[in-house]
Amino acid sequence: MAAAHVADRRPRGSASPAETRAALQAFGRAVETGELQSLLDILAPDVVALSDGGGVRHALLRPVVRGDNVARLLAVGWWKRDAERSVELVQINGTPGLLVRIDGRIDGAVAVRVENGYVTGAYHLRNPENCRVWTETAVTH
Repeated sequence: MAAAHVADRRPRGSASPAETRAALQAFGRAVETGELQSLLDILAPDVVALSDGGGVRHALLRPVVRGDNVARLLAVGWWKRDAERSVELVQINGTPGLLVRIDGRIDGAVAVRVENGYVTGAYHLRNPENCRVWTETAVTH
C-alpha cells in the first residue's frame, strides 16, 4: 500500500508554467511557515536538496534526499526555528525559485525544479555575492 502511494506521487513529467507557479507558491508558503505537513504535501517523495555557500556561508555537506528528510531540514534544521522567514518569487538562471530572507536579511535563493505539481529538486545558493543579482530581478506576484 505505501509503495503504491509513493509510486502514485512520483513525478512523471514536466510541469506547465501555471503548475510550476502554483507549486512554487505552495512551496514558498511552506518555507515561510516552516509547517512540516505543508512541506510534505508539496515535496516529491524522491526530492533532492543541495546547497552551496560559495566558501562564504554554511552549506550542506552532501545532498539531502527524500521528502521527509528535506521537509524536516526546511522546517527545523536549516533556519532558526523562531526566525522570521519571508520569500519572494524569482527567476534563477531561467528556472523558478525563491529569494529567502531570514529576519529581514537575505539568506539566499532556492532554485526549484517542479514536475507534475511537486518540488523534485531544491538548490539553496547562500553566497551573498550571488544573491545581489537576484534582489534586482525579484518579482512580486
